[in-house]
Amino acid sequence: MIRVLVVRDGGYFGIQVRVLLSAQPDIEVVGTLPMDHDVAARAVPFTPHVVVIDTELMVSQVLPAAAELRARVPSCSVLVLCDPTKPGMLPPRRRGGEVSFLLKEASAAYLADSVRRLAAGERIVHPRLQAASLNTERGLSTRELEVLGLAAEGDSVDDIAKRLYLSGGTVRNYLSSVIYKTGARNRLDAIRIVRKDGWLR
Repeated sequence: MIRVLVVRDGGYFGIQVRVLLSAQPDIEVVGTLPMDHDVAARAVPFTPHVVVIDTELMVSQVLPAAAELRARVPSCSVLVLCDPTKPGMLPPRRRGGEVSFLLKEASAAYLADSVRRLAAGERIVHPRLQAASLNTERGLSTRELEVLGLAAEGDSVDDIAKRLYLSGGTVRNYLSSVIYKTGARNRLDAIRIVRKDGWLR
């Protein structure tokens, strides 16, 4: 049996991932967790083979949690469900590690097949998401968006450094770069600008 853990926003009711996957004879949905800072630690006891993340957060805000999941449960694969109409939910062009990306509107059969492929060690990026990502221009790197996303959640420079395994100086450099590239007055202004452009929620 393939053990699947579903991670989703507390108040978000998108496709019913648990319902779609529970009907499969070779897949067991072992639990559902809310998407928050502690999700990686709380996922460990479930020993999942695949973690499906169904959230309205931007990909740059999801990647730190995905990295923590991979670090704490090295044998699990992470699948993020994305909406191709939202720029900030597209897969990163240069970074993304072992994370896989699938359309939120995927059918039960496609989702189940993707879970099986991930459990077998494959990585998936849906062609439509890949094409949309390549056709989208933005000035900020995925890492810069990750750092800004955590800052937008209220994390301090030290907190961000610990979560992304960076030095405090590197985090400050990324924040300074974002402020420069967006033409913002300060960090809060940069967050406002990037949210307005659809790259952060």
